[in-house]
Amino acid sequence: MAEPDIDALVLIAPHPDDEVLGLGAFTAALTDRGVPVTIIAVTDGDASHPGSPTHTPAALAELRRRESATAAAVLGVTDIVHLGLPDGAVTDHEDRLSELLAPHLPAGATVAVPFHADGHPDHEATARAGAAAARARGLLVLQYPIWLWHWSHPDDPDIDWTRARRLPATPGGAERKRRAALAFTSQIAPLSPHPADRAVLPAHILARLLDLPEVVFA
Repeated sequence: MAEPDIDALVLIAPHPDDEVLGLGAFTAALTDRGVPVTIIAVTDGDASHPGSPTHTPAALAELRRRESATAAAVLGVTDIVHLGLPDGAVTDHEDRLSELLAPHLPAGATVAVPFHADGHPDHEATARAGAAAARARGLLVLQYPIWLWHWSHPDDPDIDWTRARRLPATPGGAERKRRAALAFTSQIAPLSPHPADRAVLPAHILARLLDLPEVVFA
């Protein structure tokens, strides 16, 4: 697929790191061309390690915001918005999320949201709220999968693969995506030896997400 003609991108991520795992290489390609990109983090990902003996939810939220800033800089993005909705409970705040997104969706922008059937409640609620806010303003919506890659397959009859479009990739974009993903040390490495602090994205899962082509459903 040829790279979509985008004048500005608003990339909505349910948790910090979803923006990188979903569209990190594409984001890098856009910023290289001078296209403005805004990343909106719906939650701070503070529920990633429930029961952690070393990090409170507040400490995790602060850590993940710092990781987001580092990763965004690798991709050439300086505009990051943190909405601070409850991690794991976005479904309970969909209407509020649409309202919070509205001021950050400029005319003419393209809006990227998670795939509507990605298999994670926060992802799917973010997709619904983001798409509703974008379509109310007549904006193009692209959906990017993440967890879909872990449970679906090319012959899955529940997925309309005819709407899927593979984005062009470059070695430079892929490398910057990898470097940005590595900024999220709280997710890819244990916080401590305690079982509750284990990595959320172990090496084999991270490798799969980084090696797969970036795809959007238009």
